[in-house]
Amino acid sequence: MAEDGLIAGILDGLSLRSAAFIVTIYGDVVLPRGGVLWTGTLIEICERVGINESLVRTAVSRLVAARRLKGERAGRRSYYRLDASAQKEFAEAATLLYAPDIPAHGWQILHAPALSEDDAHRLRMGHLGGQVYIRPDRGQPAPRGAVLFHATDPETLPALAGYWDLSALQTRYLDMLSRFAGLRDAGRLHGLSDADALVARLLLVHVYRNVLLRDPRLPATVLPPDWKGAEARDLFRALYRDLTPKAERHIAARFEGTDGLLTETTPESTTRLAGIA
Repeated sequence: MAEDGLIAGILDGLSLRSAAFIVTIYGDVVLPRGGVLWTGTLIEICERVGINESLVRTAVSRLVAARRLKGERAGRRSYYRLDASAQKEFAEAATLLYAPDIPAHGWQILHAPALSEDDAHRLRMGHLGGQVYIRPDRGQPAPRGAVLFHATDPETLPALAGYWDLSALQTRYLDMLSRFAGLRDAGRLHGLSDADALVARLLLVHVYRNVLLRDPRLPATVLPPDWKGAEARDLFRALYRDLTPKAERHIAARFEGTDGLLTETTPESTTRLAGIA
């Protein structure tokens, strides 16, 4: 399969929303390199996945309105940086993606009268009934107004999985494994251009992030025996490491901020790479 075929295979049937993909670009590439990117660079990289200039400009306007990006000008050029309000959200997602996994120690039981259904879903909580929720205990702070209790593993441990819709997550993980199967061959990775390596890495991050941010990351003792989350994580880490040298060469060659081309590596990008090693 040729380079173009590899990227086309990843994109085949993938629902790629412009704003969400731009968020991926900022989170994976721009945030570790100062947080600012020239609009022309953004248009160029989005074109490689079939998102045209008009869609990019519309998506950027919406991200500005949502206070996730903030525009600035230097001469005749427009640049966009991450808005301060988006920094925390991006940092939390980066921790899940690139940092070593934190094992759970027991469970958090929360009585949270003020917690909306959407917020409970965003926080990947299981619903025990009424205003009571459960999640693996990784030392997370309780939401405002919630009463937090700590619990050890119950005797009927596997039954806890029923408080989450794992079937939907399993489907997403299976799709990811299938979609990126063509990149597992080291010979094919070797044949990718620097630009295609970056596109492949961005798509990898985009697809994996969209399922990881919905995954409660239950302990293995609770999960079904055929669970694909760990396999997907291993694939993400392996491919991210293998794609990074070429991807970062392309960043240094083509990605522009207000001070010129972005640097190939930074202390933060190096820390991320070490975190998934």
